[in-house]
Amino acid sequence: MDIKDLLIKDAMIMDLQATTKKAAIDEMVQKMYDAGRISDIDVYKEGILNREAQTSTGLGDGIAMPHAKNSAVKEATVLFAKSKNGVDYESLDGQPTYLFFMIAAPEGANDTHLQALAALSRLLIDPDFVAKLKTAETPDQVQATFEAAEKAKEAEEKAKAEEKIKDTNRQYIVAVTACPTGIAHTYMAEDALKKKAKEMGVDIKVETNGSEGIKHRLTDEDISRAAGVIVAADKKVEMNRFNGKELVNRPVSDGIRKPEELINLALSGTAPVYHGNGEEASSEEEKSDNGTLGQRIYKDLMNGVSHMLPFVIGGGIMIALSFMIDQFMGVPHSELANLGNYNQVASWFNQIGGAAFGFMLPVLAGFIASSIADRPGLIAGFAAGALANAGGAGFLGALIGGFLAGYVIIFLKKLFKNLPKSLEGIKAILFYPFFGLMITGFLMLLVNVPMKAINDGLNGFLTGLSGSNAILLGALLGGMMAIDLGGPINKAAYVFGTATLASSVAQGGSIVMAAVMAGGMVPPLAIFVATRLFKNKFEKSQVDAGLTNIVMGLSFVTEGAIPFAAADPIRVIPSFVVGSALAGGLVGAVGIKLLAPHGGIFVVLLLSHPLLYLFFIAIGAIVSGVIYGLVKKPVAQ
Repeated sequence: MDIKDLLIKDAMIMDLQATTKKAAIDEMVQKMYDAGRISDIDVYKEGILNREAQTSTGLGDGIAMPHAKNSAVKEATVLFAKSKNGVDYESLDGQPTYLFFMIAAPEGANDTHLQALAALSRLLIDPDFVAKLKTAETPDQVQATFEAAEKAKEAEEKAKAEEKIKDTNRQYIVAVTACPTGIAHTYMAEDALKKKAKEMGVDIKVETNGSEGIKHRLTDEDISRAAGVIVAADKKVEMNRFNGKELVNRPVSDGIRKPEELINLALSGTAPVYHGNGEEASSEEEKSDNGTLGQRIYKDLMNGVSHMLPFVIGGGIMIALSFMIDQFMGVPHSELANLGNYNQVASWFNQIGGAAFGFMLPVLAGFIASSIADRPGLIAGFAAGALANAGGAGFLGALIGGFLAGYVIIFLKKLFKNLPKSLEGIKAILFYPFFGLMITGFLMLLVNVPMKAINDGLNGFLTGLSGSNAILLGALLGGMMAIDLGGPINKAAYVFGTATLASSVAQGGSIVMAAVMAGGMVPPLAIFVATRLFKNKFEKSQVDAGLTNIVMGLSFVTEGAIPFAAADPIRVIPSFVVGSALAGGLVGAVGIKLLAPHGGIFVVLLLSHPLLYLFFIAIGAIVSGVIYGLVKKPVAQ
């Protein structure tokens, strides 16, 4: 968008008289009305004030961009105003404001005001451009300054495009990043790969398989053009599209910590060539490229966990809310066993949550099986999870059932490999579902017997968890959450915590889950503490990152601490483990229970002792933060 087309001479104030924010808004809105750009002063001004109530549009560096989009605007306009002495506009940097750009957009203007804001922001980054505006004395000079700046920007973009066309030798690769929860690791690996590729002069496109689905999906053209492929993932991603390409397959943590190594390997010409035939690996070479046996098992497990978590989180919180509603509305002591179903509203929440929660084990087993054997594994896996649930084998039974179902389908694929071509089409719709279900089902009936005994014993232990057992288990799981910050050990502790929820809802929640979440919240909060108390030991960018970590910590996103841990693991990780284990142990000692599997501070009311819980987390964060700050070397060293 050309800003000069929206800047009109009649809507410019070259000598703003106001000295306060209110007076400046009044003066500019009146000018808009006098210029015939708005039809109603009050309506338009209300839009401006509503926007200012959210946060000041005084951006700092002497610039403000108040804006509104409503029915009072006749035509999209940018009013320019200049104050010689400056206005106290409550800017974000606390300094006076000298240049104002009041943006008015009609109600049906397809985000004209947002486009104008974006275009203005790009221009106002240039200090020379801002300096010229400050010295402009007439509306003609203002328009000429904008016109010259936009022409210069167009010329620069054209030169860049031509340069890119000339640079035909620039290397190009593609990548896919994915982690089980899809909250942090996925996007941190994306950023790390993009940043390192830019430093190395390599073009890269990164597809993310996160919690919001697939973003920046790789096209056939992208893959065909690429010299190599990087898959940094801890869960199953679509692989057959890379058939015939040199492919580097690593855990998502390598994408964060070793981006240069992955990029160099993808470009080296020595990476294994991926072979796929639409269903399964067609060569030992591909299987070895999928990683070690342990890595493949972990990836299969995490594929099940990542698909299970939304059911656990959504269903678990709904069930927890049903308990809260009943407690709030009142339940006779004689009906406490019916808590969550006593009042009608609570019963609705419980039914909805229970429906989602009931899918937990079938989804876990089904997607473990599909990771191993692709789509044919789904039915056998779902059935294995359902049988584990019905037979009392619980989470551990479903986990074993998922792997069992997957490898039963792999066995059937090998068994039916040499069928006549006329029967090829019937394998997937008849042979795999029927024989897979039959074999897996009968095996699960056998597996359920010992697994039910183990599950009952574990549930009995967790139900009676108290004293030294609770302290030790809470400290162990809390510490595990901090060891690799979202890696396999962290995920193992978290999955164990969520698994305890199914059997602890009736008891008011899980001590294990409470300890796990407390341990996971400590590391990012410890970063915040350390960067506040020991500023001289951190670079400015790290101090700024400390502020974002308080949000991530309170939201139970442990991965926010990864950049600090990756830069100095010897000092950082032990500091985190101490505080996380302390918080988890304190939670276990008091027996605090949690009904929700995720959410951090947003589900604090679903805790049995919310204030005490937050206090324990604060203790852990302070201890970790102080230890980290004391052992860390100053920036200069």
